[in-house]
Amino acid sequence: MSASQRRKEILNLLSAKEKPIIGSKLAEEFGVSRQVIVQDIALLRAEGAEILATSQGYIMSEQSNQMVMRTIACKHDGSEIKDELETVIKYGGRVKDVIVEHPIYGELKGFLMIQSKEDLKTFMKKSNQDSVKPLLTLTEGVHLHTIEALNEEVLTLIEEKLREKGYLLE
Repeated sequence: MSASQRRKEILNLLSAKEKPIIGSKLAEEFGVSRQVIVQDIALLRAEGAEILATSQGYIMSEQSNQMVMRTIACKHDGSEIKDELETVIKYGGRVKDVIVEHPIYGELKGFLMIQSKEDLKTFMKKSNQDSVKPLLTLTEGVHLHTIEALNEEVLTLIEEKLREKGYLLE
């Protein structure tokens, strides 16, 4: 299979999936290294494909456009990350990203796409590695999340539950 055929197939696979696919799975599927997949994704993005790289793998961005979104401001220390994210998914939301405002670099965004307990478990495993620090450590705990849900009522419920726990910056 040629490189261009492989890239077409990667697009087809990503378009057909509602959940992210990790690079190593794609590499295995096509019999190439993970680095080749990273390069393929970079080339596809350069051609205009809207592929997001999340902590759970690659996903087409249009897969997230069927939901309503709200950006919420939060503040807590790193020990409360799991509970904060768990609260969002427990009440029917998906945490699309985390955003912090850096004094030098401006807005820094990390794509999370956490919508299930399994996604959260994977994220927490990665974030508990020794050398990894969450973005909120750059801003004394202040951060934004883009939350997605099926409707505004679910978003309001999630926001209420986060407020009750003291996670919202108000």
